Amino acid sequence: MYKPLLLASLSLLASATDYKHFDCGTDSSAATKDFLHMVQSLHSNTSHGSPAARAASLLARDAGPITVPAIFHIVTSTAKKNDITPQMAQDQMHALNGAYNAYNIRFSLANLTWTINDAWALGATDADDLAMKQALRQSTYATLNIYFQTDLAGSILGKCTLPSSIGVGVGVGSGGRGPVPASVYANDGCNVQAGTMPNGAVAGYNEGKTAVHETGHWLGLLHVFEGNSCDGEGDFIADTPQQSASTDGCPTSPPKDSCPRVAGLDAVHNYMDYSADACYTVFTALQQARMASMWGMYREGK
Repeated sequence: MYKPLLLASLSLLASATDYKHFDCGTDSSAATKDFLHMVQSLHSNTSHGSPAARAASLLARDAGPITVPAIFHIVTSTAKKNDITPQMAQDQMHALNGAYNAYNIRFSLANLTWTINDAWALGATDADDLAMKQALRQSTYATLNIYFQTDLAGSILGKCTLPSSIGVGVGVGSGGRGPVPASVYANDGCNVQAGTMPNGAVAGYNEGKTAVHETGHWLGLLHVFEGNSCDGEGDFIADTPQQSASTDGCPTSPPKDSCPRVAGLDAVHNYMDYSADACYTVFTALQQARMASMWGMYREGK
């Protein structure tokens, strides 16, 4: 059963942003040392196999279908309180499953909340963002909380936390709200511009694929152009070609190749690039294995 939540409105802080291209607020600089050490180990030992790489390989190989409970938080400003509909939320869930089901990952909508709060719809400060998540976040570290904000600040379409070890310290809350996040993962989840939901107002990016992209981060993937260089380890995944620049739109003729001296064209159809929604179609086999590994190591049962 969905449980709508309505909070008091504050003064309107921003107007709509005209988005010219995809931009995401997540990269390796937001990762913990633990996460970076793990992905470096998995990448550098893909062939030879460190203990961590072997364990991750077994996790990916033995993993059955992954079912992720998801909670959508629709957070609107007063001026845009009617812009997002329940049907858009349902269509967003279909978009998530349409992208991930082929990779053995399924999302189940556990709850849908509705909040009118101008400051939270904008999220202009870390304090506002944290206050929103402390008030709205539900369930465990294995539950995907996505905050669809109508006025998301910073000219970005979304951002999301990468997985990390949460250790201990999760208590049980009161009032029927379930587990209370410990401070180490109070911020866990994704912030997404609500206009990117299916049939939303952000032209070119309104098929629900921003949430697909951000959820890839939540499951442990980096951008295919991570590092913006033709050298180095990139996204730490061996079967995504080296890519030094993010993609704008869907360049296919001629094909985009930002690293012409390195084998492989840019992965413009990969969900972890910055392409237009209509261009996104795939994850790679090793991206799938990485998500399964990260799920087993960091989120499953947590």
